[in-house]
Amino acid sequence: MQRLPQHTKEFSRQLRVEMTDAESYLWQRLRMKQLGAKFRRQHPAGKYILDFACIDAALAIEIDGGQHAEIQTEDNLRSEWLKDNGWEVLRFWNNEVLQNIEGVLEVILQSILNAKVREILPPP
Repeated sequence: MQRLPQHTKEFSRQLRVEMTDAESYLWQRLRMKQLGAKFRRQHPAGKYILDFACIDAALAIEIDGGQHAEIQTEDNLRSEWLKDNGWEVLRFWNNEVLQNIEGVLEVILQSILNAKVREILPPP
């Protein structure tokens, strides 16, 4: 396992302390295996820090605020890199999390279940 640079660890810790309202709201529903899987918050993956990660399901969850409409190209590159490295990426807008948490959780749960099925079934 590759060691993380100290500045990445520190930045990741800082992001955990300074979570947005939407990230904090979602974290309250993901923590302690409430969906049957363990999640980490502000988890480093390559040169990126994921908002939430479920290692067992190789699932990355990104919560985007209004600023992400302006940096869509960067977000697309990030998503491509994650997919190329075995991650499934789910993106939600802040308002989706804050106004439709049950719908967001349903999408996340379905991704976890699909990952478990892929783990059991042999490739075609």
